[in-house]
Amino acid sequence: MAKREKPTSDVIATNRRARFEYQILETLEAGIALLGPEVKSLRAGLANLADAYAIVRGNDALLLHLHISPYEQAGRDNPDPRRDRRLLLHRREIRRLGGKLAERGLTLVPLRLYWKDGRAKVELGLARGKRRYDKRESIKRRESDREMARASRARRR
Repeated sequence: MAKREKPTSDVIATNRRARFEYQILETLEAGIALLGPEVKSLRAGLANLADAYAIVRGNDALLLHLHISPYEQAGRDNPDPRRDRRLLLHRREIRRLGGKLAERGLTLVPLRLYWKDGRAKVELGLARGKRRYDKRESIKRRESDREMARASRARRR
């Protein structure tokens, strides 16, 4: 397997699909409890946020289905790539999120995974799922913005 280059920015992975599928109501930052080989994999940029989401269970906030590929040099010490990972939040933040998630139709979606002062952080978005017509509206808006940008570039020439 080819060795991956270290990403130049501090962003490890982004969940671009989340902004299309969900209307983001608010965002917050949380730390993640990781094991050694997982940190090494993140440094190599081997993470996927595609199916990930967060829940509040009891007094803990958990990030589920975040895929961190096994670190090859770790050998047998690699944990399960899709294990549940604890989010590091203050107790009052967890209680507040728990109350909001109890509301119908709200979910907690990871938007991006990044490094901050040498620690892995995740940006979470409190989100409400978009309806089909909302998604079509987003596509129309994006296409019209592209056309306006194209026209302004052509006019400058």
